[in-house]
Amino acid sequence: MEKAKKESIFTRVSDTNLLLSITIIVFVLMYIGAALILGGAFTKPQAFFNILNANAALIITSCGMSLVMITGGIDISIGGVVALVSMCCAVYLDHHNGSIFGSIMIALGIGLAYGLVQGFLVAYLDIQPFIVSLAGMFFARGMTTIVNTAPFNVENEKFIALKLTRINVPGMGSVNKLGAYVPAYVEIGVVVALILVIILFAVLRWTKLGRSFYAVGGNMQSALMLGINVKRTKFLSHLICSLLAGIGGYVYFLHVGSGAASHAMGMEMNAIASSIIGGTMLTGGVGNIIGTLFGVLSLSTIQNIVSSAGFDQAWWTGITIAAMLCLFLLIQSVIMANKKKALKAV
Repeated sequence: MEKAKKESIFTRVSDTNLLLSITIIVFVLMYIGAALILGGAFTKPQAFFNILNANAALIITSCGMSLVMITGGIDISIGGVVALVSMCCAVYLDHHNGSIFGSIMIALGIGLAYGLVQGFLVAYLDIQPFIVSLAGMFFARGMTTIVNTAPFNVENEKFIALKLTRINVPGMGSVNKLGAYVPAYVEIGVVVALILVIILFAVLRWTKLGRSFYAVGGNMQSALMLGINVKRTKFLSHLICSLLAGIGGYVYFLHVGSGAASHAMGMEMNAIASSIIGGTMLTGGVGNIIGTLFGVLSLSTIQNIVSSAGFDQAWWTGITIAAMLCLFLLIQSVIMANKKKALKAV
């Protein structure tokens, strides 16, 4: 009996690796195809780094979303949390002459508070995560407006200096039309995002907590029989997700340099889409943080391709993303159907 349960967990990990491989292959083919057909910016390394620069916050929040989805839950409050963090930090820095360290603590504090409340409601009071995070989303959006109604750019000199900091990538620059060499660069947020991706990948792959996430999302009853504390595992997944939303909120704030109630609109939907494209299944038990990273890159590349092809209308991007989501959901369904057949055969 115990052997069968262990085999089930290993089977899910193999499903994860298969979906990850598909995601990476699709992204590579899509990017190479764009470079060959559309040319232009796609042929320069900085174009790829710009995708990372523009989506560092989405990478972080999508990783948090993937953790929750692996356990079989969901969190649609992350966009609201990002907007609330941006506005609170902006008001603190500009209106109260705050410090960089203090603004970072505010971001972490908001994320931690959200994680504690939502994690407790979902894990220990057994309230549906969609309902809890929906309420959290509305609360965050409302609080963002209460903190400050009008959008504004931050003028704090130390923050602006931090925002404008660039990290050059050696050997990846290009020569412009004037013949001058322009070094390739990434923003600080990209470094933060990639470090978090590596940490979360290691946690999911090599720690007991990571195995618990997969086990709870795969089969809650089996997880209980294996001695896993299901409630604590669910609580930790929501806590980490909201904490990542707080960090992502500050990275987003570093990129845009302003506070506004309209910030990060639809980010939760993009995070869900990126997670699904990256191989995380809505049913739980299957997912990979590296896949989520490539899911974000694929989503952004699709948007850039549609724009570069001359389809500037917003609906073309939406239609393309919808088609891509349907493709990956179909792939997931085929994999799960084949898995069920294999289990019946055994």
